Amino acid sequence: MLSLPSTSSSISRRKYDVFLSFRGEDTRKNFTDHLYDALKRSRIITFRDDPKLEAGEEIAPELFKAIQQSWCSVIVFSESYASSGWCLDELSAIVKQKKDKGYKVFPVFYDVDPSDLRKQKGKVEEAFVEHEKRYDEDKVQRWRNALTQVANIKGWHLNHRHETEFIRDIVRKISAKLCETYPIVHDELVGISSRLEELYAKIDIGEDEVRIIGICEMGGICKTTLARVVSTQMSPHFEGKSFLANVREVSNTRGLVSLQKQLLSQILPEECFNFFNVHEGNAIINHRLSNKKVLVVLDDIDNLQHLKCLVGRRDWFGLGSRIIVTTRDEHLLRSYGVDDVYKPTTLNAYEALRLFNLKAFNGETRLENDFSDLSKCVLKYVGGLPLALEVLGSFLCGRDAAQWRSAIERLERDSNKEILDRLQISFDGLDQTEQNIFLDIACFFNGKEKDFVMKVLDGCEFFPDIGVDILIKKSLLTVNEDNKLWMHDLLQEMGRKIVREKSIAEPGKRCRLWAEKDVYHMLTKNTVSHSIKLYILVLKGLLYL
Repeated sequence: MLSLPSTSSSISRRKYDVFLSFRGEDTRKNFTDHLYDALKRSRIITFRDDPKLEAGEEIAPELFKAIQQSWCSVIVFSESYASSGWCLDELSAIVKQKKDKGYKVFPVFYDVDPSDLRKQKGKVEEAFVEHEKRYDEDKVQRWRNALTQVANIKGWHLNHRHETEFIRDIVRKISAKLCETYPIVHDELVGISSRLEELYAKIDIGEDEVRIIGICEMGGICKTTLARVVSTQMSPHFEGKSFLANVREVSNTRGLVSLQKQLLSQILPEECFNFFNVHEGNAIINHRLSNKKVLVVLDDIDNLQHLKCLVGRRDWFGLGSRIIVTTRDEHLLRSYGVDDVYKPTTLNAYEALRLFNLKAFNGETRLENDFSDLSKCVLKYVGGLPLALEVLGSFLCGRDAAQWRSAIERLERDSNKEILDRLQISFDGLDQTEQNIFLDIACFFNGKEKDFVMKVLDGCEFFPDIGVDILIKKSLLTVNEDNKLWMHDLLQEMGRKIVREKSIAEPGKRCRLWAEKDVYHMLTKNTVSHSIKLYILVLKGLLYL
């Protein structure tokens, strides 16, 4: 799922995440100090002015610069904030900076009524009466405008809440907003912004509890890409990070102990870990990480043991830790008891076209008519699957229209091997009964009524109630709103390819036939196999042979 993010100049020159504006004599040694500490513990880079900078009447140049170098300002409005010309000058500078696209302002109303600030009444009004005696009219009016503008922004109001809970809420929301701003390090990510927003809502980064989130869908939908971007963007908020790629493959070749050591070494790079079985590894992970706020990503798991040996229980990790797991098997996640599951969708038509153009035409959008029509054929074939768009776009890049037509005709007869091999990983992990159900649906029943198909499969003694559910949980099958079974076109093609490869030259020796020409060949050549299945549609009925 891939796109061209633009990194704004404001982000590239940013030095601080947060600029804290407050009245020193009101909150420096209590609320603001606690807020600053909470932001710091969440690894949010925060500028808090030094008391020495407040010595003069005018705002120090260092503060103007710090405001300009921050992503946002958090303004703690307290009882006597409006009494300070120094604070109001700072507020005016913040409002001026807010005109810069992307600069955020978050007001905090600490023991002060927001309406008093907006309407400038009560003690606020008294403060401005005094200001009018000391300062020129233009300056005072500028302060009034700035105060009204910021007081109208939705922020946080203490309003008799416990301060600890209040501060936690502020930090959580700022953390979540910050994650969305970090520049994406991948060069070509189309359609990722909306998916990241949905995923961040489930990750809920500011909460103190340990949360485990699954990313689950069929192969080729870029679960790993999503996990990598999230890992990169969120890592500043954690004391340590581990990204374990290809867990399924690595555990099969090198074992789980090597993955445990990798996890520990990535989070504690200065240390060396020597242990020789998973039980020792479990104990060390628990002991060394239980007080650390960490981010752990397990990419491509297919076994409950992966979770038990690498992340174990939530108390293995410190408060605020996040575990992200990518898999094709939703049942595995539910069995383990994850907090939530995110299921990314395939790309919509606009996103698919952008990604394909990026790969096939290096981002060019104005195409000749021949290529425009041919592109539509490819997009229809891949059905919004990012892997297929990348592979086919890269394959067709630089080729002429005649070569495109030839490649598309070949695809209709013999699908791209790289794409289907990736998709077949899920099929290979099924038991034989579920493989049979998958192949029957791929060859005969894609798009058919679920109840009808279940009766047929039950007649074949395939135990479809559990078998179909397994296929759904492994992201190989869905049931649409019309109660029809639906399989992605490329998964269907993968299933049919598996059947064809049983006997490429002689259809009669395959286990399933669905094409009329193959049935005709078998009957006329008398090459029928004893294991063959024919589902023949006759007058909307079905005969099983």
